[in-house]
Amino acid sequence: MDLDKAIRALYEEKRRLDALIASLEETARHGDLTPHRPAQKRRGRKGMSLEERLIVSERMKKYWADRKRQEQAART
Repeated sequence: MDLDKAIRALYEEKRRLDALIASLEETARHGDLTPHRPAQKRRGRKGMSLEERLIVSERMKKYWADRKRQEQAART
């Protein structure tokens, strides 16, 4: 292991960290800690109203009743 090479690499990393720390301190001094990106849209499903839930419920009851009838017909 080359000790001089390791020391140089550590000093270079120290310089980068010092620059990053200085940048963060400058940002903190100005009170500008909020990210500058647009608000993200909500992902996923939209909510359903009570009326929509009732319609879906009735449709699914009919669907499962039909499936049950088809299974029983296939068995006999």
